[in-house]
Amino acid sequence: MYSIGIDAGSTYTKGVLFDGKNIIKKIIIPTGSSPKTTSRQVYENLIEDIDKSEIKRVVGTGYGRVSMDFIDKKVTEITCHAKGVFFLNQNIRTILDIGGQDIKVININESGNVESFLMNDKCAAGTGKFLEITSNKLDSDIASIDELARDAEPENISSMCTVFAESEIVSLLARDTPKEKIAAGIIKSISNKGISLLNKAQIVDDIAFTGGLAQIGELVKMLESDLNKRLC
Repeated sequence: MYSIGIDAGSTYTKGVLFDGKNIIKKIIIPTGSSPKTTSRQVYENLIEDIDKSEIKRVVGTGYGRVSMDFIDKKVTEITCHAKGVFFLNQNIRTILDIGGQDIKVININESGNVESFLMNDKCAAGTGKFLEITSNKLDSDIASIDELARDAEPENISSMCTVFAESEIVSLLARDTPKEKIAAGIIKSISNKGISLLNKAQIVDDIAFTGGLAQIGELVKMLESDLNKRLC
C-alpha cells in the first residue's frame, strides 16, 4: 500500500509516493498561478505507474492545500514539518524552515509533536523571495548565487526590507563593490534573520534546517558558524 504527500508551497509544489519505508517517487515543479492545477499535476504524475487501489491515503499541506479537492486529509505545514523531521531524525527538537515567503522556527517534543512555533509571515525579509529579488540585482539567481558568494567576505547589507535592500545593492554596485562580496552579504543578512527568529524561540538540542534555502551551502555555513552548532 502507498501513501501520497503533496506540499503546495508558495514557490514550488512537491510530492512524494511512499510505501511506509521508502520514498518510491518524488516530484517538484513550480507552483505557478494555480496551486489547484499544479497539485493535481503532481498527483497524476505520482500515480501514473501504480494501481489507484493500492493508495491508502493522500495528504495535502502547504499554502495550496485548501484548493486540493482530491485528497483525503489536509494538514498544516507546521505539523507536517514536525512529523517529517522526527521520522528522519528523532533527536531533533528545533526546526528552522526558510521557504519562499516565510521563515518558521518549530519546537517539537520527544514524540514529534509541535510544542511551539514562531513565524515571520508579515514580510519577505530573509525568505526565498528576498534572495530571488536581491540576487537578480547582481545578474544572478538563486541557483547560482551560492557559487558567486563562495568564500567571499560579506558586504554589510543593513536593511532587511526587500525594497531598501535593493537600493543598498544598487549603491554598492555603483561604488564598484565586488558582486561576490554583495552576494555573500545578501546571504549573511538571511542568516541573521534566521538566527534572530531562533533566538526569539527556544533552541533545544539539534537543529534541522529545512526549506528551499537549506540548499544554499554558504547559508548553511554562516548559520552553523554563528550558532556554533551543526545543522541537520
